[in-house]
Amino acid sequence: MIYSVIVDVSTSQLDRVFDYKSDENLTVGQRVKVNFNGLNTEGFIIAQKQSTDYPIEKVKPILGTLDNFVALSQEMLQLATFMKETYHLRYVDVLRLFVPSEMRGGKVKALEMDFAKLTDSAENILPQIKETFAQQRQIVQYLAKGAEKCSFLNKQFGTSALKTLKKKGFVEIYRNEVLRNVAQQLVGESNKHKLTDQQQKVVDTILSDKQGRYLLWGVTGSGKTEVYMNVIQQLVDMGKNCIMLVPEISLTPNMLRLFRDRFGDTVAILHSGLSKGQRYDEWIRLKTGKAKIAIGARSAVFAPLDNLGAIIIDEEHDSSYYSDSNPRYSTIEVATKRAQLNHALLVLGSATPSLTTFYKAQKGEYKLLQLPSRINKMPLPKVDIVDMRMEILQGNNSVISNKLKDKLAETLKNGNQAILFLNRRGYSSFLMCTKCGYVARCKDCDVTLTVHKESNTLKCHYCNKTYKKLTHCPHCGQQSFKQGKLGTQQLCDILNNLFPDAKLLRMDSDTTTTKESYTKILQEFADQKAQILVGTQMVAKGHDFPNVTLVGIIDADIGLYSQNYLANERCFQLLTQVAGRSGRNALAGSVVLQTYTPQHYCLTLASRQDYLSFYQKEIGLRDVAKFPPFSSIVRVLYTCENEQDCIDQVTLHASKFEQIKAENPDAFYFMDKMRCQIRRAEGKFRFQILFKLDNDYFNQVIDKIFAVCDVVQRKNVRVFVEVDPQDVT
Repeated sequence: MIYSVIVDVSTSQLDRVFDYKSDENLTVGQRVKVNFNGLNTEGFIIAQKQSTDYPIEKVKPILGTLDNFVALSQEMLQLATFMKETYHLRYVDVLRLFVPSEMRGGKVKALEMDFAKLTDSAENILPQIKETFAQQRQIVQYLAKGAEKCSFLNKQFGTSALKTLKKKGFVEIYRNEVLRNVAQQLVGESNKHKLTDQQQKVVDTILSDKQGRYLLWGVTGSGKTEVYMNVIQQLVDMGKNCIMLVPEISLTPNMLRLFRDRFGDTVAILHSGLSKGQRYDEWIRLKTGKAKIAIGARSAVFAPLDNLGAIIIDEEHDSSYYSDSNPRYSTIEVATKRAQLNHALLVLGSATPSLTTFYKAQKGEYKLLQLPSRINKMPLPKVDIVDMRMEILQGNNSVISNKLKDKLAETLKNGNQAILFLNRRGYSSFLMCTKCGYVARCKDCDVTLTVHKESNTLKCHYCNKTYKKLTHCPHCGQQSFKQGKLGTQQLCDILNNLFPDAKLLRMDSDTTTTKESYTKILQEFADQKAQILVGTQMVAKGHDFPNVTLVGIIDADIGLYSQNYLANERCFQLLTQVAGRSGRNALAGSVVLQTYTPQHYCLTLASRQDYLSFYQKEIGLRDVAKFPPFSSIVRVLYTCENEQDCIDQVTLHASKFEQIKAENPDAFYFMDKMRCQIRRAEGKFRFQILFKLDNDYFNQVIDKIFAVCDVVQRKNVRVFVEVDPQDVT
């Protein structure tokens, strides 16, 4: 039999199928070992056939299989083909998404350990062991309940006792696979709640159409998670499997707790925060059917589950559902295709849906379901907008307004908790010499370095390179420095000075560097070991702390005036989400929103959680300006260490794009080439060509754009095509 194999080597030159032969009856989807270009390497079987166009004597044999199971199902291969064609990706780059990276190269395999079991009943063995051999008798009595790991028995009873029992033939030692536990210090308690009439109506509507596409729009605290779990429960009872996606790893432990309490060990977790062994074992549990529900961030959409009943995407508006590194793809598009292949449900949920998703729901592409009130009938938190300009005029130069200071004092006095949100980590955003104007910048990226006080360093938040903090200006030699806008570190210092008796926790990228960091911080706050949680957008969504009665939003204007057409939408979503952390239980909540532009509609509508009014205003602006969803934005990104090579390649492609535009003038609203806003990142110069395309002509020209980009004349230049990218400027 001839087998078509994709060799696991990621280069454009090898992105094609190679024929191999085997006398064994292999299965499409298996991973195999093959000889390629004189080296033994791995590959994926994607098809089988009776003959080949090559002389049979020149076709190399498959050297063997790599797993005792079929890694890729037929459905996954169909999904891979869809992604390859839709996003013009290399086949192997797509296939790698479907298996844990640890499987490739045999980096991680199943963990095996030695176990001991009795060769006869304890009643028959014990009379043959003298009473003085207490440890041997204790082992026999322990093993009467069942087999146990030898490492445990050796630790409890000593190694010599177990060796003696084995020598006498009373105990058999054997090896068996064991799973590496996903250790979670789970936050809070989970109870099954009786659904409200609104929730029950939503659940019934979703389950009435097993292949429906739904958008669940519910205010913060309206009980969307309980709806998800009830839908999944009924599908699992029918023998179906389900995928539950959340945008941030920091949200996963809490969601895992809720699902594990409800569904037990049938839940598996998939995200990059797991160890290599844990990720492999969780993947195997899903693959073998021992787990029926996959929970995780973006990559969990590729969970190896057959017979899918539903894919649920919580906080569907979040930009993390778009992969902005190779391979680039939209999780929602992939989930939609996977649901279609499985005849399964797709449920998108959010308190602040993306404008594009809500627009599609208005047009009927999704069925819109609503949860307009909080689960406990509590009102949404009262929001006070503080004009920081007036604070300065009144003599308060602190970043903490008098209103927020008073509210914090009251919250602490009442024994409640507060969350303070500032979407900027580090101590301050830049370091500037006041004598000559020098600003410390990263050598590899066109960005300023952020001051980090705790480590006394300057850090680049693009490439993570760290520099020693300057004591003298490298240009003029002076020691006069000015620091930029404050970050979460500096905010914590200010709060410690204001409230020295309060315990603070900080949650940002700097404090969550290990896989246990998220759960440790969240657990401490849930246990009320700290009164104030300071954080970036990690604290803004998904968390449910019943004792949080105050949310303070510092510098609400961050990102509001960026050049990205999504700026207003993102600002509204973030502020609405973080405000929704307050007053989620029996205690009334309040929010203090600090801003220098209190009149901006984005802030005033976010303070009222008035999504519909925001949508109506913003969608009108999008329509006039012909931004998505009324057009499609395409960005062709070029990166190279050699600036001139990058410019040359952009110029070559731009001339071909101009020809496409001339042939299809009605398809283009806009086209231009330019430097990226971040001109250089990680040592590579960055250029882009932007297109704004008419949706009616999109399919007519997008393949032509991809075809141009598939041919790169400057081989050291990397070219990426992104459709509706999240960071376009």
